[in-house]
Amino acid sequence: MKKTSSGIYELIGVKGKASENFPGVTECAGKDSKTHFRIYHPWSFVPASAGDLDEAMERLKKELPEHGWKIVEYGPDTSKNRNINLTADNDKKKVSVNIIAMAKGKQPMLSLDLVSGCYQVPDGEEVDLYPS
Repeated sequence: MKKTSSGIYELIGVKGKASENFPGVTECAGKDSKTHFRIYHPWSFVPASAGDLDEAMERLKKELPEHGWKIVEYGPDTSKNRNINLTADNDKKKVSVNIIAMAKGKQPMLSLDLVSGCYQVPDGEEVDLYPS
């Protein structure tokens, strides 16, 4: 998942700083939590210049499809700030990403949430929802 996040980071194409959050493990809705799991990776990106936020989002909208992603949603959300949301799926990697351009805060940033498809644990193994 970190490799997939790194690939998206490279597509942003503007100077800035990414948070150093680590991926985690979570349950699959409607599945036995002892045998099924998903991997998630939330992180953020703060551009060096607030004016670069729109450019970063436009680059992602253009570049993601050229790298195996299918954009399934793009446009303003229903929040007071009308943040631009981009949701894309990569079927080959079994990963989805939701990116929110948060332009109207003290610190304009991109909020990114990646989540994998549901995986089944190999026989004899267990899901560790709190890996160290």
